[in-house]
Amino acid sequence: MAMRKREDEVFPNAAGIDIGASSHWVAVHRHLADSAGCDPVRQVGAMTADLQALAAWLVSLGVDTVAVGSTGVYWIPVFEVLEQHGLKVWLVDARQMKYVPGRKSDVQDCQWLRRLMSLGLLRAAWRPSAEVCVLRAVARQREALLREQAR
Repeated sequence: MAMRKREDEVFPNAAGIDIGASSHWVAVHRHLADSAGCDPVRQVGAMTADLQALAAWLVSLGVDTVAVGSTGVYWIPVFEVLEQHGLKVWLVDARQMKYVPGRKSDVQDCQWLRRLMSLGLLRAAWRPSAEVCVLRAVARQREALLREQAR
């Protein structure tokens, strides 16, 4: 069985996003940024209009796969907007990467996510289908209403 070289890119058009509460850092491959005449790393806001612009920018660059690193719940709107624009989104656990020495800034984290994703070294977290997510939200809301009613 032939082994893959370490430098072979599995996802050459991948992007990496480091999720924050008020802004997100996005890194794309340098060849994609150079062809569009923009910087390979960009900071975007967390509002819906910012996320829509981010998705349009990624699609215009030819990005097809996005690694999203987050430890909280701020990844959910980003995930949904990118998915709506036809991008394949992988949610990865950012806690696993905080132990790698030398990367301590958001800019470096998003670049590292992009690099690991392009080499195929990340695993996506399990995410239920859209229908199951809706059902879970309804069940949680029902449970909250029942607790409030009992109180």
